[in-house]
Amino acid sequence: MKDIEVKKIEGSVPSTENIPIYYDLYYPADSGQENLPVILFLHGFKGFKDWGAFPDGCRELSKSGFAVLAINFSLNGVGESMTEFDQLDLFARETLSQDLEDVGTVIKALKDKSITGQGVSLDVNTIGVLGHSRGGHTAVAAAAEYPEIKCLVTWSAVADYNARWSDDMINDWEEKGVTEIKNGRTGQMMPVKDVVYKDAMENADLLMAVKRVQELNIPALFVHSKGDEAVPYSEAEKLYEHCNAEDKKIELIPDSGHTFDTAHPFEDEEFPKAFANVLSITSNWFQSHLK
Repeated sequence: MKDIEVKKIEGSVPSTENIPIYYDLYYPADSGQENLPVILFLHGFKGFKDWGAFPDGCRELSKSGFAVLAINFSLNGVGESMTEFDQLDLFARETLSQDLEDVGTVIKALKDKSITGQGVSLDVNTIGVLGHSRGGHTAVAAAAEYPEIKCLVTWSAVADYNARWSDDMINDWEEKGVTEIKNGRTGQMMPVKDVVYKDAMENADLLMAVKRVQELNIPALFVHSKGDEAVPYSEAEKLYEHCNAEDKKIELIPDSGHTFDTAHPFEDEEFPKAFANVLSITSNWFQSHLK
C-alpha cells in the first residue's frame, strides 16, 4: 500500500425519492493536481460501500491521483449504521432503475458541488465508474447512459440480470408478489418484491448490461475471477464480446472468488494477493485512460 495521506468526507444526498444516498469521498491530501478525475464505486447485491476491503480499496485507488466516491444505493437496505441491513422494506424494492437513477443523482450532485472535497477541485466531467457484481451491471448501464462517464471497470459483473431469475423466484412473485433470499453472512431472510422483477423485464433495453455495453465507445475493462462461485467468468467474456468500444480488455484472475479472496469484516493489514492484483490492474487502467 502506498504511503500517501488520504482524506475522507462522509455525507449523503437525497435520491429522486428523497431517500439518502450515503457516500464516502476519498482523495489524496496533497495531490498537486488542479482537477482530480472522479471514480464512482458501485457495490453489488446484498452489498454496501463499507463491505470488507472495499473502503481500503477505494482509499488505495485514490492515492493514484483520483477522487473516489463510494456510494450506497438509496434502496440497498443499509441505513445509518452503514453496515447492517436494517431497512429491508427498502431492500425489497431496490430496482435496477432506481440504482441507475442514483448514479445520475450523484453525478448531478458532483456537478452542482453538493458533493465536493475540501481544498481540492474535482473534474466532474471526467468520471470513471467501477462496479462490483450487480454494481458492475449497473456501471455498464450508467456508462452508456451518462456522458460524463469516460471510463469503465467492472469487477465480477453480471452480464444479464434477467437471466438470473430462477423459476422458484418467478413463481413466488406470481403467487405472492414477493420472494425471499437468504443472506449467507447474516442469516437474514431478505425479501425481494415483484416490482424488482417487473422493472428489470419491462425496462430491459435501458437496464441490461449485455444490451447497454453494445453502446459504449469509452475504454472498458472487465475483471473477473475464474473461481467466482457466484457469477461465472463467462459473464465477463459475454460483456467483453458484446462491447463495441475500440479500447477494451478482459482480465481473468486465477484461483480466487467473487470478492477476490476478501471477506467482511476485513481487518488484515495487507490485501490478499488476488485483491491487490485486481486493485493494481484497475488503478493502471484508470491512470492510462481517465487522466
